[in-house]
Amino acid sequence: MTRVTINDIWEMKHKGEKITMLTAYDYSTAKIVDKCGIPLILVGDSLGDVILGYENTIPVTMDVMIHHTKAVVRGTAHALVIGDMPFMSYHISVEDALRNVTRFMQEAGTQAVKLEGGVTVADKVRRIVECGIPVMGHIGLTSQSINQFGGHKIQGKTPEAAKKLLNDALALEQAGAFAVVFETVPAPLATLVTQKLTIPTIGIGAGVGCDGQVQVINDLLGLFSDFVPKHAKQYAKLIDIMSSAITEYFEDVKAGKFPTEKQSFTMDESALEELKSR
Repeated sequence: MTRVTINDIWEMKHKGEKITMLTAYDYSTAKIVDKCGIPLILVGDSLGDVILGYENTIPVTMDVMIHHTKAVVRGTAHALVIGDMPFMSYHISVEDALRNVTRFMQEAGTQAVKLEGGVTVADKVRRIVECGIPVMGHIGLTSQSINQFGGHKIQGKTPEAAKKLLNDALALEQAGAFAVVFETVPAPLATLVTQKLTIPTIGIGAGVGCDGQVQVINDLLGLFSDFVPKHAKQYAKLIDIMSSAITEYFEDVKAGKFPTEKQSFTMDESALEELKSR
């Protein structure tokens, strides 16, 4: 099985085929997502919230991202795996950005990286792309700027903000990004900007007019109860299923119903005779 490439993603856009992306943070989950045929897997810094229990993504470091990304890459054979560049791993300088991107590629084995920001990071995107590394952009509600936004607020609602989002998208395209994520953006605006770009757009809370969609897998599976975003659809509620199974296990152990002979191992009784006689 060959891996999906950025050329495959471009082709999907120009054929009008919707693009699907999901997050994954561990080997087992990545293996399932990959076998389901999802073409893009993002190892998102959202793991700070849904896996590590932080209030936001800001505490997530490069070492943490590489640790989880290695596991995801080992669990995949088909999907293009994208490593999410964490807070301040690319903002200080182009050199700093290249150093950390190199770690993602060499240590974790990603096929691409994702950066938040538009015009302000276009110089970094351009230089990374010039080095032969595919870059996905991310604009709109960017989690690493959550303190500046003052919370999870819709971006691009005013004429000035809408123009800024378009300029950011165009800057990323011109810098060589192969795709761009729109997060928490009014659907009509996301549709309009998508029509103006030649690169694919991936929406999360940005309506159906984007070229594709991305969701946090913990939201999709109903595994994260602290906060369910408006843009998320819970296709399952695994919290309920897991709670039921764990409770049943707990009760079986207390009642001496687990393990049974089926879960136990036997041995030749003669091997016990000497111990019994002591």
